[in-house]
Amino acid sequence: MIVTTRHLFTCPGFSRRAGFCRDGARRQSVALGLDWRDFVANGIAADKLLATGNGFAIALVAWAEKCEAQEHTQHG
Repeated sequence: MIVTTRHLFTCPGFSRRAGFCRDGARRQSVALGLDWRDFVANGIAADKLLATGNGFAIALVAWAEKCEAQEHTQHG
């Protein structure tokens, strides 16, 4: 599964507003050795995020999976 910025900017539970802020997410991506520009342009494989072991990345993948499941239920 590909995690996108749509998932990033709608992920609930980390502040009063849904989603991670762009600057914080960019800094976190760089700290994890991920290519921020490529992520924004193309998304990133969930497995690559999970392999970091980082809580930010794990929460983002969990949210993306939930979004995909909801979309599948609505369209299938």
